[in-house]
Amino acid sequence: MKKVLVSGKVQGVVLKSKNPINFLGTVDKKTGIISDKNHDLFEKSIKDTILVFPSGVGSSVGAYTIYSIKSNSSAPLAMICQKADLTVATGCALANIPLITITDEEFASIENGMKISLDTDSSNLIHFQ
Repeated sequence: MKKVLVSGKVQGVVLKSKNPINFLGTVDKKTGIISDKNHDLFEKSIKDTILVFPSGVGSSVGAYTIYSIKSNSSAPLAMICQKADLTVATGCALANIPLITITDEEFASIENGMKISLDTDSSNLIHFQ
C-alpha cells in the first residue's frame, strides 16, 4: 500500500538500490556519495536524485545523517521505500525530504535512471515521464 510519510512535490531521476541503506555508515555527509564497497550504489551520489531503496537499516543516529546531508546540500530530492523504518522516516521529517512507501510491485516497476515526478497531494503519487 502506498503511504505518504513526508509530503512534497519534486521531479527528478531515479537512483535505485536493491539493498537497504545504512545512512550512518554508508553515506558521506558532505558529498552524499555511498562509501560502502559492498553496496550496489558504491561511489554513486544520492544528491539531487529520487532515491528508491527497500528500507533503511542501522542506528537511529542515521536520522541525523539524513539531516546533515540535507544541510550540506547533498541530499536526494525525495525517497521512495518499500518499508520506511523509523530512522529514514525521522530523518526525512527533520530534513523535509518527501518520503513515500510503495508496494513490492511498484518497487519492481521503477528502473534506475527513469525520470519521475512525485506529488504527495495527487491521488497518483508517482508519475512516469
